[in-house]
This record gives sequence, structure tokens and C-alpha cells, in this order.
Amino acid sequence: MELLAILVGLALRLGLPVGVLALLVWWLKRLDQGWQREAEARLLAERVPATPCWQVRACPEEKRAGCPAYQHPESACWQHWRSADGTLRNACLECQVFRGPTVPQTAQTVLAAGR
Repeated sequence: MELLAILVGLALRLGLPVGVLALLVWWLKRLDQGWQREAEARLLAERVPATPCWQVRACPEEKRAGCPAYQHPESACWQHWRSADGTLRNACLECQVFRGPTVPQTAQTVLAAGR
């Protein structure tokens, strides 16, 4: 009986803190993954130009119909023109939409208030 009491005491003394620590680590990892997803979504939203590329480049309606950027206006146009290895076309790198400054919405508000 004494041996059983000692084993239960050791399990509680060592196992309980390790279990609580493992649970805390799991919860923090999930929290961090959520924050990373939010940060990626925020960065993507900040990078999307205010004026769509088809308006800046004055693309005709026929060309817009087959354009993946026109079909997905919620994301940056150059994201749809990446090659299989992830590189961008030279046309995108030289385009004024890609090279133009994109100021996050919060920064635009601060800049407008300072004027």
C-alpha cells in the first residue's frame, strides 16, 4: 500500500505539472498560428492597390474577361501572374501598379489628418 501511495504521489508531483505545461504550450501554439494568419491577411490587404490594375492600364473589356486578376479583385494582380517556380513576369516587375507605393489604410488616415 505504501508503494502505491508513493507512486501516486510521484505521478501527481511530476505528471500534473508536465501535463499543465504541455496544455499551455499547445494553447500558445494555436494562439500564435491565429495571430500569424491575421498578420498575413492584413499584409495582403495592405498590399492590394487602391485602384485595380485593369483601370490603371486601361484594359479593354475583352481582355478583362480572361484575366485572372480581374476575376479576383480582392488580391493583388501580380499574385495571379506568378510562374510555377514563384517568380513574377518582367511585365509585372516593370508595371506601375506593382511598383507604385501602397500605403496602408491606417497610414493614409494619419497622413490625411496631418494635412
